[in-house]
Amino acid sequence: MQRKAYASGLVATLLALLATGCTADDDGDGTAMDSKAGKGVKQPVAQPGKYRTLLEPCGSVGSSTLKDLLPVAAGLSDDQRQRALRGTPASTYDTDRRVGCGWAADAPDASHAFSVDFERVVSYDDAVGDDDRAQEVFSRKQVAAGLPPAVPPTGSSSTTTTPPSGPASPRTSASGTRAPAGTGAAAGTGTGTVAGGTASGSSTSTPEGLEPRVLDDLGDAAFLDDTLTPTSAGSTAQRRTVSVVFRTSNVIVTIVYVKQPTRTAEVPDSKELQERAQSVARSLVDRFSE
Repeated sequence: MQRKAYASGLVATLLALLATGCTADDDGDGTAMDSKAGKGVKQPVAQPGKYRTLLEPCGSVGSSTLKDLLPVAAGLSDDQRQRALRGTPASTYDTDRRVGCGWAADAPDASHAFSVDFERVVSYDDAVGDDDRAQEVFSRKQVAAGLPPAVPPTGSSSTTTTPPSGPASPRTSASGTRAPAGTGAAAGTGTGTVAGGTASGSSTSTPEGLEPRVLDDLGDAAFLDDTLTPTSAGSTAQRRTVSVVFRTSNVIVTIVYVKQPTRTAEVPDSKELQERAQSVARSLVDRFSE
C-alpha cells in the first residue's frame, strides 16, 4: 500500500510540475518567456502555417480539365484513355510534406505532358513562421527562374535568404522529388523538367508580353516561366515548357505544362499553354481555400 501511495503521489507531483512548466513558459498571448534574457522579457512565438495537410495530387485536377490539357489519340479505347487521365504519383520521400502527380498523352499532332507538385513548408525555428520560411523557399525558386527575388510577406519576422548573386541560377530543382512520369527526363523527352523548374540551357524565345514574369493575382505570391528548347541537339523540333509556381500560406504549388508538336517546323503557342496553366493554378488556389 505504501508503494501504491508513493507512486500515486509521484504521478501527481509530475503532473503538477508539467502544468506549472506550461503556464510559466506561455502567457497565452502568442509570446513566451525567455529565461536567458532575464525575468519579464518576452520573445514572440512564430505562427504555424495554415496548412497541415496537402491535396491528393492525382485527384486535384478535374477530368474535364485534363482532357483539354492532354488531347489523346482518338483510336484509344475507353480503358486506355482513363489510364492516361488517371495520372502517375510522383516518388517523394515524405508524402506528409511533398506530393506530386504527372500525366502524359500523345496525339497525332503533338505530345503533351502535365504535372503538379505540392510542397508543405515547415519551419523548425521558433523565431521564423512557416509562412516566412515558405516565402524564402519560393523566392529561391523565383530567382532560379531568372526573375527578381520575391518580396518577403508584410510584417515578416524572418530574414529572407539572400538570393544568389550574378547571373540567374540554372533552372533546376534539388527538391528530392523525382519528376512525375510524363514530364521531362522521366518521360525520356530530354527536357530535364522537374518539379520547380526546367533545365538550364533553354531558350527564352517567348512572344512580347508573355515573357517569364511575376503574377500579382495568384495566391500570396506567384510567377510564370516559359522556355522553348530543341528536342535534341541539332534538331529543328521545338518543345515549350510553361511553369506556374505560387505560394499560399506555407504551401508551394508548381505546375508544369509541356507541348511538343509532331511537325518539326511548328512552334508551340505560348499564349495557349500559359492560359491553360494559369487556369489550373487559379482552380488550385480555390481548392486550398476550401
